[in-house]
Formats: sequence, C-alpha cells, structure tokens
Amino acid sequence: MHDSTPAYGLWSLVIVNSAVFILFAYSFFKPQTSRDWRSFGAFSAFLVALFVEMYGFPLTIYFLSGWLQSRFPDVDWFSHDAGHLLEMVFGWKANPHAGPFHILSFIFIAAGFILISAAWKVLYDAQQTRSLATAGPYSYVRHPQYVGFILVMFGFLLQWPTILTLAMFPVLTIMYVKLARNEELDAESEFGEAYTKYAAEVPGFIPRLSRILGQGSTGRTYRHG
Repeated sequence: MHDSTPAYGLWSLVIVNSAVFILFAYSFFKPQTSRDWRSFGAFSAFLVALFVEMYGFPLTIYFLSGWLQSRFPDVDWFSHDAGHLLEMVFGWKANPHAGPFHILSFIFIAAGFILISAAWKVLYDAQQTRSLATAGPYSYVRHPQYVGFILVMFGFLLQWPTILTLAMFPVLTIMYVKLARNEELDAESEFGEAYTKYAAEVPGFIPRLSRILGQGSTGRTYRHG
C-alpha cells in the first residue's frame, strides 16, 4: 500500500507552524525597542524559511536530489521523512523522529526557549528599577537572549537542515553579535564603571566552564554610580 498523503505543498501547515512558533517566541522575548524587533524579525524569517521547506516546497531536496539519489539509492528523497537529512545520510533506519539528531534538536530548541524566557524576566525586573541585569542567566553570559535564539536556530538545523537556513544561520549569528555590541555601548554609557566591571567578569556569549560547574562568583551586585 502507498500513502496518498502529499509530502509537500501543505501551505496551511507552513502558515500554522510559522505562526505558532513565532508567537511562542514572541511570548518569551516580548520585543520593545527597534533593536528588539530587528532581532525578532530576523529570527521569524528563519522560521518561515524553515517551514516553507518542511511543508511547502523542498528546495534543498530538489537541488541535491541527483547527488542524494546516487549516493543513497534506497531512500525515497521526496518522502517527508527524507527531509530529516542527517538521519537519512547517517543511515538511521528507524523513524527519523526518534533519531539521535532529532532528539538532540529538541534539547537545543527547548534550552533556547527556556533561556530566552528566563533572561527576559531578569531583564524586565532590571528595567523596572533602572538597574543593570546581572542575575540568573546574565550571571553566566551578557547576552543570554541572543544565545537562546542561536540555540533554537541550531536545534532546527539539526532537525531539518536546508540550504537557505544554513546560509541564514551564520548571517543571523553575526547580526546578533553586532546588535549585542551596540547594546553594550548603550549599557556602558548608562551604567558606566558598573557595566565595565560586569563585562570584565562575565563573557558575552559562551559561559566559562568554572561558572557552569559552580566554581565562579555568583550573586554579585553591580551598582550604578
């Protein structure tokens, strides 16, 4: 028997999934400034590009179909499961949704959204008192929300890699780094020496291993003025 359900061309699923994940991210990030909206808009574009290929039109599969078919002749590359390229290429024979890359992708995606949510709460509380955000995720890295977005995008790349999202990932990562640098200039202007001391002790994007293992200082307060 052959499954008559179409693998692609499901544009309603493109719209629904894009809307759900974008609104989900919005509920965590809650953009307020123009800079926030730029970073959120770029992330949203990544999600739309992802779901267009996941459910709409498999551009990557069409582009690579000749090479893939010659290297892996036993795989039906136009079935929906074949979009999980890493599972297919590495020979995962069972349901790709239970494959190692798919499971790992959910870990990265969940970690990213949790980090964005936790960081937003700390940042919101700090904004209400016009103080420097240094607690929670901000005690590990200076830009936890951008790290969260990068983790989510990387997770989706593990789950469903495409040419377009692979090209977008480094561009968006560089954009987030530049946005972070601009934010640091604003924070240094507002908080002065307090931010300088904080930046000297807390990395921008990659936490120190000693801090992760609980060997670093915690709960330090950096006051303005």
